[in-house]
Amino acid sequence: MSHTHEHDHECDEDCGHDHGHEHSHSPIDELVTVRDLIRYAVTRFNRAGLYFGHGLQDAYDEAVYLVLHTLHLPLDRLDPFMDACIPSDERAEVLEKIARRADERIPMAYITNEAWLGDFRFYVDERVIVPRSYCAELMEEGFSPWIAHPSDVKRALDLCTGSGCLAILMAHRFPDALIDAIDLSDDALDVAARNVDDYGLNDQVRLIKSDVFAALGDERYDLIVSNPPYVTTESMERLPDEYRAEPEMALAAGDDGLDVVRVILREARRHLTDDGIVVVEVGHNRDLVEAAFPELELVWLSTETEDDKVFLVRADQLPE
Repeated sequence: MSHTHEHDHECDEDCGHDHGHEHSHSPIDELVTVRDLIRYAVTRFNRAGLYFGHGLQDAYDEAVYLVLHTLHLPLDRLDPFMDACIPSDERAEVLEKIARRADERIPMAYITNEAWLGDFRFYVDERVIVPRSYCAELMEEGFSPWIAHPSDVKRALDLCTGSGCLAILMAHRFPDALIDAIDLSDDALDVAARNVDDYGLNDQVRLIKSDVFAALGDERYDLIVSNPPYVTTESMERLPDEYRAEPEMALAAGDDGLDVVRVILREARRHLTDDGIVVVEVGHNRDLVEAAFPELELVWLSTETEDDKVFLVRADQLPE
């Protein structure tokens, strides 16, 4: 064991802790190891008062992810690298990304161009909202008992697909299903196309530009899943900068946040098979939804982390 400690000390000397005599110290001279860079990032993020709402819990989680990702190290193995010395060109890259996150307050996913839902990785940039969805957790159970077996789903629709993430999860959960993924944004569909291609799903997932159901004609589906825009006008005004960096069109949905949900519930029946179901994510808006649709028998679904953020309706309960 002592050998590794000696190595650490040699590392300190070799890595420039003592090369600062000729010029004033900057972070790049002082911060040498992974441990140093993570500590510095946590401090910068906390000082900046950043908001963490895109999948990582806090400043520490974001700092670890940013450093490991930038250095192309495995995201699930921090310990072996904590005391590794980082060459100055790599340090510069890490410090530049730390500064962007702290100063510009943009979501980490836009800096690293990736986001994760469970074990699934997606390419993302400013053209789409950062993937985050309670529907993703629910997909793991396959919407049982409403869907008895994955093979029962022959056609499925991801409404407001954004980066294509839910369509890709559906393709894996329901391997026999042909899946349509629609969005009104050409930019979003470009990103979704890249992700569908990355997963080799071009034969199973079809991307369509459509304003809700408008372009779908008489298509019918066994399952419709939607994570639509649902942020109220009042909430939009209070959003942290990190959410404001995302496309407004993917978030804002009128005074009560239900502009798109109303269209979905009004028109879903004619796009569902007789035994079909529609699953819609509405965030914190359960009270608003129930007030707007008192006649509908909504089933509120629970994930491991949250209740009352997603509802399910059967086709036979929807208005014709």
